[in-house]
Amino acid sequence: MIEVTGLRRQFRQGRGSGARTVQALQGVDFVARDGCITGLLGPNGAGKTTTLRIAAALIEPDAGAVRVDGIDVQAQPTLALARMGVLSDARGLYPRLTARENIVYYGRLHGLTTAAARARAGTLARMLDMQPLLDRRTEGFSQGERMKTALARALVHDPANIVLDEPTNGLDVLATRSLRETLRRLRDDEGKCIVFSSHIMQEVERLCDHVVVVSHGRTVAQGTVAALKAQAGLPADGDFEDTFVQLAFPAEPHGSRSPP
Repeated sequence: MIEVTGLRRQFRQGRGSGARTVQALQGVDFVARDGCITGLLGPNGAGKTTTLRIAAALIEPDAGAVRVDGIDVQAQPTLALARMGVLSDARGLYPRLTARENIVYYGRLHGLTTAAARARAGTLARMLDMQPLLDRRTEGFSQGERMKTALARALVHDPANIVLDEPTNGLDVLATRSLRETLRRLRDDEGKCIVFSSHIMQEVERLCDHVVVVSHGRTVAQGTVAALKAQAGLPADGDFEDTFVQLAFPAEPHGSRSPP
């Protein structure tokens, strides 16, 4: 389980007299439960990536906390990260290594023996249908092949919690469908806690058990897709994009912005 409480974070942009302070997060709160896919939904710049970077101990919050299975990420980052698999927007594969070598290397970093990491790489390759990729260098991989390899790397230590930042960016239809099926299996068969960010309405509507709507650095609504539609005053068969716009931008006049 991942608990996010009262996250706030500001950044300084620019230099000298032209510098300004940007409030990236102004109060993000949600709980992602085990056996559940939680979607972090918001337009570009809403604070989704900043939230997940704090969860992954890459940056520190100005206020608030993230706890992973009760472990405070800021206070005990090594213990918290041992219980997380993180797939960032920057895939970060080593291009001169094969897919297998990338996966095994990360397994060793997480304390697995070489034999255990190699066995785990084989198991994940079967799960992700990537056996033909294992002994190819990742240089020149397609976006879908890179995603599968990066996801296998994130799962090599069999974490209870999985965090994915915009995982379908650049993927074609088949690769996106494959990723959705994999996440469902991890939820249903292994009871994983899965959090992923997206700005794609259909993706969140099809996949998520719980949706957290983030706008202007704040959590503005959360619940099931059906509950969010009801909160926005729309019928169960209403357009989820309309639901999102009403919840994320309630004060903006109709037609003042294009749908995200």
